Amino acid sequence: MKTFFGTDANSDFGKIIAMDRFDSGRSLSPIRQAEAYWTALLTGGEVPMRSQIDPRGLENILEYTFVLERIAPGLARFRLAGSHLTKLAGMEVRGMPLTAYFEPSARGAVTRHLDRVFSQPAIAELGLVSSGKLGRAKLQARMLLLPLKSDLGDISRALGVLVSDGPIVSTPRRFTIAENKIRTVHDIQKPPVRSGLQNMGLAEEQAEFKSAPPHLRLVSSRDD
Repeated sequence: MKTFFGTDANSDFGKIIAMDRFDSGRSLSPIRQAEAYWTALLTGGEVPMRSQIDPRGLENILEYTFVLERIAPGLARFRLAGSHLTKLAGMEVRGMPLTAYFEPSARGAVTRHLDRVFSQPAIAELGLVSSGKLGRAKLQARMLLLPLKSDLGDISRALGVLVSDGPIVSTPRRFTIAENKIRTVHDIQKPPVRSGLQNMGLAEEQAEFKSAPPHLRLVSSRDD
């Protein structure tokens, strides 16, 4: 059984997390597919443009996918969100901050990770857990955050994936961070050291993301 130690001091998930389901189940597949698609768009270490993200390249994982807009240091709101995120929140999440998915004790860490994603820039992969309070089953999840440039050229957008493993039961589900992995974009340019990070060839013909596919909803903005 593969395990890792939680690195967030505020985690209530215990000290060791079993990762078998994430290695073999659906929870890692959307994460790896989105990362491979984003990596294929890197050119000379430059972060991809938001307009390069074509929903056809992520067609089979759209329900887990979202796009964030940075509105302040360490703070970002949802511009697009797939149906799985709506199910976890029990409501429409467009316009809401990313921190709405987290327990108050974890929001400081979320703010720090977001700041690194946009500022370094870096990609963040988070292991999450929602406790089983009030009779709810404990729920594991994974989140990936990938930086993007806006049409103005600043790194103020992020492509993300959030996928849970197990029944959602009641909502809203809020999470703590049990584990985090942060890599700079520069690190992604180096030869891969893990077989799971190879380019999976998901890039499609690049086209501006002008309309939302069935699983996503669009929030208007002046610069998109």
